[in-house]
Amino acid sequence: MKRGKNYKNAVAKVDSSLSYPVEDALKLVKDVAFAKFDETVEISVKLNLKKSHTVRDTVVLPNQFSGEKKILVFAKGEKAEEAKAAGAAFVGAEELVDKVKDGWLDFDVCVATPDMMREVGKLGPVLGRRGLMPNPKTRTVTMDVKGAIEELKQGRTEFRADKTGVVSIAIGKVSMDIAKIQENLEVFTAELKRKRPVDLKGDFVKSVSVASTMGPGVRVDFK
Repeated sequence: MKRGKNYKNAVAKVDSSLSYPVEDALKLVKDVAFAKFDETVEISVKLNLKKSHTVRDTVVLPNQFSGEKKILVFAKGEKAEEAKAAGAAFVGAEELVDKVKDGWLDFDVCVATPDMMREVGKLGPVLGRRGLMPNPKTRTVTMDVKGAIEELKQGRTEFRADKTGVVSIAIGKVSMDIAKIQENLEVFTAELKRKRPVDLKGDFVKSVSVASTMGPGVRVDFK
């Protein structure tokens, strides 16, 4: 893969042999960002996991940085009215399931009441591969529709470990104050530590790095 001059210049400013303190790492990420748009800052954490382990949950970051999410709610009756009053962008039942099945995907996150999951489950091939399938573990299958919508509007974000044991999540924008990005990072890592499998031996976290959308990774001294 060929890299441009700007990227090579950014890499030259990062000492790959070092693990930087959090604040210094974030400052470096901001300093080497070179794109003409406001790049997203992302943290990637490599975990020590067995094949049997699953790490998946949600977190509400205290400092928001993205536009308001379009929330779709699969619900009927009173719960549908509750969703509309709470500000969901789209609310419906079987007719909405059919619309999504036909290829409509103009939304960012899905919530469903438990009684709708029999129908929503049919959308597995469509929603599953996009990470949009409602799931009790991420509190997107719930009777507390109002609460779920409020949290999502506040910025509740799902995180999960991939097959290689890496968890990645956006924690801010390059234009944000370092203190706010750092606060988001610390809230996320604290939540991640709570997901340590009870039967795991040894260190849970192997490595941590931060990077902007176009920039190189910067290793963080997480210990």
